[in-house]
Amino acid sequence: MPKLEEQLAALATMSPAQLREEWTRFWKAPAPRFTPQLLRLGIAYRLQERASGRKVNAERLVRRAAAGALSSQVIKPGTQFIRSWNGRTIAATAEERGFRFGDRVYPSLSAIAKEVTGAHWSGPRFFGLTGGSPA
Repeated sequence: MPKLEEQLAALATMSPAQLREEWTRFWKAPAPRFTPQLLRLGIAYRLQERASGRKVNAERLVRRAAAGALSSQVIKPGTQFIRSWNGRTIAATAEERGFRFGDRVYPSLSAIAKEVTGAHWSGPRFFGLTGGSPA
């Protein structure tokens, strides 16, 4: 059986149909009408429960997801995100517990984007990780 880390990483490459099948396999119930990301989180939760033999702290799982650990792109500590904004270079670095920008660690790239722009932004979009122009 693959290691937990490999199983979690495999979730990032699964299609929505595959995620629904995995949900049914792990939860013994039809998959709800969730986004693929929420299906990944639910399956990851169950995988971690089984691997540890006990209930997983759901709040911790959500924090990890917000920090990018379970995003559709697995982001490893040390990964750098750089973009230019209003003539200023914005650089953030992924860490185990979030994203470092300047002398602070933020829980998500979106929190950094808000700090920089003063507006609510999708952090992955701000840093050019998703479709669409980061403006």
